[in-house]
Amino acid sequence: MTLPQELHSAVLTLARTPRLLVALDFDGTMSPIVDRAEDARPLPHSAAAFAALSALEGTTTALISGRALDSLRMVAAPDPRTLLVGSHGAELWLGPGSSELKPTPTQLANLQLAREAVEQAAALYPGTLAEHKPAGVVLHFRLASPPDGAAAVDHVTHALDGKSGFHVTAGKMVLEISVVTANKGEGLAALREFSAATAALFAGDDVTDEHAFAALQPGDVGVKVGPGTTAAGFRIDSPQELPEILELLLAARTDFTNHTHTA
Repeated sequence: MTLPQELHSAVLTLARTPRLLVALDFDGTMSPIVDRAEDARPLPHSAAAFAALSALEGTTTALISGRALDSLRMVAAPDPRTLLVGSHGAELWLGPGSSELKPTPTQLANLQLAREAVEQAAALYPGTLAEHKPAGVVLHFRLASPPDGAAAVDHVTHALDGKSGFHVTAGKMVLEISVVTANKGEGLAALREFSAATAALFAGDDVTDEHAFAALQPGDVGVKVGPGTTAAGFRIDSPQELPEILELLLAARTDFTNHTHTA
């Protein structure tokens, strides 16, 4: 792939910002979508460029994922300097000493109801499964037949119908129920404030990433991975095209920091 000239120029301009934030979604962005969530791994060239960016002066890297932090750490194996946002913004890790997410008693009671509904659906419909998070639960139906997937989603939504305290999000072959209000835009804003970033790159593929694209500011670069309506300014077709962006940014940022350091 050769980057479109407009995207190429935007990345070069971004590389010259005083304090850069490079924030990426994981599944469908750094890693191709896979049938089993635990099998996901970052593409090697994306991982290498991302890790190298972490080492540059004035540069902060971060992953913003729908995964719980423990799951994200397992599959992404991020550089220790990389900041992490999990559970669509409900979990935030800003380095050693970061506090853990602690739902309230009411939220925990709601979480138990949601978990029971999803577990029931997973037991009833082949190819569906439950993923538990600190403040939510996810119904995965990628491996189910279309009728079974739809029936499982209906089972969960009907079980929770009329009950308050739940935040339901539909993604790519998943249905997530959370008992806290959070989104990736809030996560990106927290990362920007913590890192004092003067500009940011964010790339993501799913509908839940649109909150982060909407939170981008003038001078930022948003890259949508794959099809779908988006607020991002740029688009690439697949995760396999992300390394070219990261490698271009790494080369330009390295040159900028070297010149700034010796000036």
